[in-house]
Amino acid sequence: MRTIDVNALIDRAPMTAFHWRVLFWCALIVVFDGYDLVIYGVVLPTLMQEWGLTPVQAGAMGSYALFGMMLGALTFGPLSDRIGRKWSITICVVLFSGFTVLNGFAQTPGQFSLCRFLAGLGIGGVMPNVVALMNEYSPKKVRSTLVAVMFSGYSVGGMLSAGLGIALLPRFGWQSVFWLAVIPLLLLPLILRFLPESVGFMVRQGRTAEAQAVLERIAPSYQRQNDDLLELSAGSRQGAAVPQLFHQGRALNTLMFWITFFCCLLMSYALSSWLPKLMNNAGYGFDSSLRFLLVLNVGAIIGAVGGGWLGDRLQLSRVLVVFFMVAALCISLMGFHSPQWVLYILVAITGATTIGAQILAYACVAQFYPMSIRSTGIGWASGIGRIGAIIGPLLGGALLALQLPLHLNFMAFAIPGALAAVAMCFVGTQVPEKRSSLALSTDA
Repeated sequence: MRTIDVNALIDRAPMTAFHWRVLFWCALIVVFDGYDLVIYGVVLPTLMQEWGLTPVQAGAMGSYALFGMMLGALTFGPLSDRIGRKWSITICVVLFSGFTVLNGFAQTPGQFSLCRFLAGLGIGGVMPNVVALMNEYSPKKVRSTLVAVMFSGYSVGGMLSAGLGIALLPRFGWQSVFWLAVIPLLLLPLILRFLPESVGFMVRQGRTAEAQAVLERIAPSYQRQNDDLLELSAGSRQGAAVPQLFHQGRALNTLMFWITFFCCLLMSYALSSWLPKLMNNAGYGFDSSLRFLLVLNVGAIIGAVGGGWLGDRLQLSRVLVVFFMVAALCISLMGFHSPQWVLYILVAITGATTIGAQILAYACVAQFYPMSIRSTGIGWASGIGRIGAIIGPLLGGALLALQLPLHLNFMAFAIPGALAAVAMCFVGTQVPEKRSSLALSTDA
């Protein structure tokens, strides 16, 4: 009989076609997730004009999706540690895609807000699960990079929202960009067929044959034997309960992650929701203001992938400290009248160090927690962070209502970046997991 250390086998595996398939489907889900979220900032100026909304009302309406995201992250993160990643992801795709489509049929702000809340349940719930799944299947040497590449789909979705907004809004109205969210529902049979379940979940459920088949695809050197005993690390077998986030020396990191997510999501969602409107108020036309949103998300992709590459070579938490410091500086400078090309550079760097940093923060959290509580840890960090995401659009609306000078609006958005940098300074490395005495070599 052989005892196979599943965690070690995955850590040492080379990149295979299986890894690329997992990356593709997870990234595709995140693309549509990002599209459904950022779309509100694209249609916001049109909705304010059509429905006669004040800035405060518009900010409140945008926050309904974020309330849903908070509840979805807190619910589907821990739930997936019990029912599996695949089914949790499927439920979330149905929620965020279906109710985003229904958003296009809303006739009143109340109907619109209700659909955004229900879509938010899926948007918030899917994030911790795709991050946990991608992290679990990634070889250790490229883990940060793969998670960052996957989560860059969020920014691709944001770019699609802005690009399609420029093309479709003048011709077909704001409803058209919501109706395109039907695509993930059409792809759902393929997602169910090709997206794998968590191998750790299968092992804990006693589904040994299925887990062995997946391991053969992950590591070609592994050849299954009928009497193989699949073993997870000791940390991967603990109960998936929220109190476990504070056990075994994890309490300080957990609290610092929560503060970081709160601050980063406040910055990201304040900018995503209000950047087009702020630039419109600064004298830029509608198309031009939406281009700033495009540049923001292009920068996010560069920041996420580049930061993930750095994180695989340096300590990821230290990379995040630098990112947040740069974010605070660039957001502050965006409020001053600069040549347009300088402003585009500042917006791109801001995207890299806010939305891009948020992607890296997910990777950092995923690497810190053991497998059995990974979705719980990500879900709670994301859920607590959603409080900041809710405050972001509300803060933007309140600041616009006060009619403050432009630079004061941006300086208010920059303060959370400095606080996030301080919080990440207190994040330590992963608590070493105790290996079971049965975790032997995978060699025969």
